[in-house]
Amino acid sequence: MDVRQITSELSVTPQITPEDVALAAKMGFRTLIDNRPDGEAGSDLDSTVMARAAEEAGLAFHYLPYTPGELTAELSEAFNAAYAAAEKPVLAYCRSGTRSSHLWALSQAETRPVPEIVELAARAGYDHSGLVALLESLATTR
Repeated sequence: MDVRQITSELSVTPQITPEDVALAAKMGFRTLIDNRPDGEAGSDLDSTVMARAAEEAGLAFHYLPYTPGELTAELSEAFNAAYAAAEKPVLAYCRSGTRSSHLWALSQAETRPVPEIVELAARAGYDHSGLVALLESLATTR
């Protein structure tokens, strides 16, 4: 499992398996956020299977599918609400971790400086330079 810590409260990872969910719990994660749409991976990794694995491991589970190219305000708000209310630390995943890291970045735009968001993502291996304008527009609501 390729866990990439962005902050002490959030890490992202490429697709995980049900067996990885138990490992995530042993690593101390308390909440799992699945950003990979059902049908994008095999049925053995769909949200119902992963939710069951999370329940068995004692983790909270949120299914917030993010289809590539379909970032919506509603999805961003749903991620923000789930993340804000989640028991930390949180592990979010999608195919590569990029979409999960994007949703985290948007959730932070009103509270963290944009350069800090971009730097934290970069340290985890994610390039958020293409999000800067959107992050800055969200930051103006602070």
